[in-house]
Amino acid sequence: MDINQQKEQFSNTYIQAVASVAGYSLYRPDVDDDSVDLGIAARGGMGPILSPRLELQLKCTSRDILDSACVRYPLNLKNYNDLRINTLVPPILVVVLVPDNLNEWLQQSEQKLCMRYCGYWISLRGQPETRNTTAVTVELPRSNQFTVEALRGIIDRISLGGVP
Repeated sequence: MDINQQKEQFSNTYIQAVASVAGYSLYRPDVDDDSVDLGIAARGGMGPILSPRLELQLKCTSRDILDSACVRYPLNLKNYNDLRINTLVPPILVVVLVPDNLNEWLQQSEQKLCMRYCGYWISLRGQPETRNTTAVTVELPRSNQFTVEALRGIIDRISLGGVP
């Protein structure tokens, strides 16, 4: 596998770990026409929307794109436009940051399995059109870590008829 394929697989595994601990299942579209890499499905729900779903565009990078307030990720224009429109199943962007050194991505012992570093999420729904022709730099707040608690909150908001 080349490094980009390894990053893709690592980010998929990161999402799988968070979703499984949160109690949700994953699905994968056969074709990525709408900038959807994975979907998350919940059973039941706490509001008027039963069995809420969330779709994700995943990116993984080791580039230095983190500052004190946010992650600045250059997102392909097609992905930006796909993620900003109003869809039945709301999509979010998740950017997983990893160390430069592949050997540091995973630390394992009998007591722990540690995936390094972290995933951050943002909903681009309703963002304005852009005059850019290739990419848009998206700012993901560092407070938007993609964690079990964050995912449960997103799914609860969707179940109540809200947005991520």
